Amino acid sequence: MTKNTSRSGRGFTLIEVLIATVIMAGAIMVLANAWSGNFMRVRNARINNTIASLLERKMTEYEVKAREKPQNEIPESESGEFGAKFPGYRWEMKSQPFEMPDISGSLSSKEGGVDEITLMIVKTTTEYIKDAVKEIQVTIFYKPQRGRELQHAATTYLVDFTKEIPMPPGMGAGGAK
Repeated sequence: MTKNTSRSGRGFTLIEVLIATVIMAGAIMVLANAWSGNFMRVRNARINNTIASLLERKMTEYEVKAREKPQNEIPESESGEFGAKFPGYRWEMKSQPFEMPDISGSLSSKEGGVDEITLMIVKTTTEYIKDAVKEIQVTIFYKPQRGRELQHAATTYLVDFTKEIPMPPGMGAGGAK
């Protein structure tokens, strides 16, 4: 009997082992990058979801407060934190009267102009809206342990429906005099 000295009986060569190791290392790197990217996306989605929930909570809180108070009692600004349950998250609220654009100029520029009663109604309505509507902006900030601070804001308009609409002079409950 002769010994089988063919190549297939001796095992792997060093080159074959190195090539297999490089291929395996490359596959591991690709999988690690994919997993890391997905992990970052999941983390960012969780942060954005938390910010959205906190923002919704604060906006609802101010809407409830507005039902209980007149517009002039809503502070111009407030801020705070969410406590130990939400570390790194804080909020700010800023309010201001709603600025109604003056449309009387564009009405007057129309062909034939506009009558005094219409201008008076526009002016009265503008003043009423300025007194009855308040713009509120709530911003949620998140500061991760490293990196820049993220912020998301939402704006709403609170309307005091208890305010009476003032009637222009010369207008009464029965119409024009």
